[in-house]
Amino acid sequence: QVQLVESGGGLVQPGGSLRLSCAGSGGTFSAWRMGWFRQIPGKERELVAVISSSSGALWYRESVKGRFTISRDNAKNTVYLQMNSLKPEDTAHYYCAADREGVGSLSQVHTYDYWGQGTQVTVSS
Repeated sequence: QVQLVESGGGLVQPGGSLRLSCAGSGGTFSAWRMGWFRQIPGKERELVAVISSSSGALWYRESVKGRFTISRDNAKNTVYLQMNSLKPEDTAHYYCAADREGVGSLSQVHTYDYWGQGTQVTVSS
């Protein structure tokens, strides 16, 4: 059974940093395209960043470019999201997701086959 488990969220002041981790188990993690999404209550889940299976292709939401970095360590079955210069508008519940096929639309939630339970990020002074 595939499991994705996020960690690393928390409360941080504006301008601060957090590093989210997503550990995968039960499947061929190294073959999956991985994404980080976020969601706030009452709004749709939105894509933040994506990394291909080989780390050769990356995508970022415009609002996080230059501040967030997605990476992965396939030997550890883990994908990371380094978040710097955090802003209050980054406050959300962050989810990692795995796409087995790697060919669907990046931003569509239904493209992804597996999801973690999420971790809360709150940016506030």
